[in-house]
Amino acid sequence: MTMPQRRTRPTHRGRRFDLRATAMFFGLLATALIIAGFAVRALAGVVQRRPAWAVVLLCVVAAALVFHGRRRRRLSAARIARRAGEALEQATTEALDALDTAAPAPAPPTTYAYDYDALSPEEFEEAIAALCVRDGCSQVRVVGGAGDLGADVVALSPEGRRLVIQCKRYGDDNKVGSQDLQRFGGTCFAVHEADVALVVTTSDFTAPAEEYAEQCGIVCVARDALLAWSDGRAPGPWAADTVAPDV
Repeated sequence: MTMPQRRTRPTHRGRRFDLRATAMFFGLLATALIIAGFAVRALAGVVQRRPAWAVVLLCVVAAALVFHGRRRRRLSAARIARRAGEALEQATTEALDALDTAAPAPAPPTTYAYDYDALSPEEFEEAIAALCVRDGCSQVRVVGGAGDLGADVVALSPEGRRLVIQCKRYGDDNKVGSQDLQRFGGTCFAVHEADVALVVTTSDFTAPAEEYAEQCGIVCVARDALLAWSDGRAPGPWAADTVAPDV
């Protein structure tokens, strides 16, 4: 009589520890974490520069969460795409409306309504210095006085050029002559090292004075030009393409 053989369960061999596979897994995990970190950092920079796009992204994520919470059942791919597209379009429209909001108009330049004829020579120098400050000059100083060698106001233009200004508070019947320009021309560049030399007056210049100024590269600012500068109708007179002559 033959005895039935008992079937024995096959013994499962334990999976051996694979060092190479484990190392590869952790290496891929570390790479994924690094890439995710760079992505988050880049996304944070984009959000900081373009806050409107953060609104778009949040709207898309919120729409996806709402769809997932309200519809547990499986939706068709076409329906999901349609609803996500509608949400994205609405969020994009709101973001673009926020970006296209008109910026406030820049404030008009400050105007100084000086009565130049009523100013003393010292007050006139202070007024010219104030105009320089208003129009973006730096290191503005009033240096007029005894021994000023023709320089009443010195400053740096917004472009960094050294300005040396002589102020002539004259009446209408007293024009700035060529000898005034010659005295200033002998010191403005050689002594004061001006990049731009200007003579500003409440009066006007004689023809010989204007000729000498043109030869020496001195900017002449007569009464009309001064009023236009003061009222903001003209830029600072140092904007002219006048430079110090070669010595």
